[in-house]
Amino acid sequence: MTAARLLRTSALTALPVLAAAYAAPVLSTYGPLRNRVLPRLSGRGRPDHVALTFDDGPDPLSTPLFLRLLDERRIHATFFLLGREAARAPGLVREIAAAGHEIAVHGWLHRPLLLRGPRATHDDLARARDTVGDLTGRTPRLFRPPYGVMSTPAHLAARRLDLTPVLWTAWGEDWRARATPESVHRTVTDDLRGGGTVLLHDSDCTSAAGSWRATLGAVPRILDTCAARGLSVGPLREHAVDHL
Repeated sequence: MTAARLLRTSALTALPVLAAAYAAPVLSTYGPLRNRVLPRLSGRGRPDHVALTFDDGPDPLSTPLFLRLLDERRIHATFFLLGREAARAPGLVREIAAAGHEIAVHGWLHRPLLLRGPRATHDDLARARDTVGDLTGRTPRLFRPPYGVMSTPAHLAARRLDLTPVLWTAWGEDWRARATPESVHRTVTDDLRGGGTVLLHDSDCTSAAGSWRATLGAVPRILDTCAARGLSVGPLREHAVDHL
């Protein structure tokens, strides 16, 4: 075998291996598997507590309504903000922080990190982290990837930027056009256990138009169910997970 042919054969053999290594973290998007074998990535916390989290904001139309509701219920949550949306509504970002909520990042743009290279991934996370940090005066520590899809470069970039990835154990499928307060509540509570992390959306910028209304209607029901089960609700910083 010639040297050129040997190199070509080696490259063809290596490509699938490299591709698999790049995309391997995508397996963590499968909820039941993630919750069982990757509890820290899923956001598993103390058994008497539920972490309430919102993605895709801030949105000047909808986010203030969620803030008002949470204030009325005396509940704090974690908001995973998109950097671009934060830059468009800096005053709202500061309002979220001033209300005592935990602010984390959801990337700059809501695009799958699996389709991005290492440099683009790093730049996206860094831009979001720095923008939100400048607006609040406090550098975010937590990160949730768009669509919950991680990649090897995303893990490496998060580590370099001192960001901890956190996904969820229960969600409301509240991005759908057919979502209702009843369906969101049912979907969340069917999978909800003590120590779980709930994913909801306070914005429809990447969801069906107006879908946040179903979420807003479901939140009081979710809080009531948690109370009935003897579970306290709060942000991830109160979740008592070592890596958080």
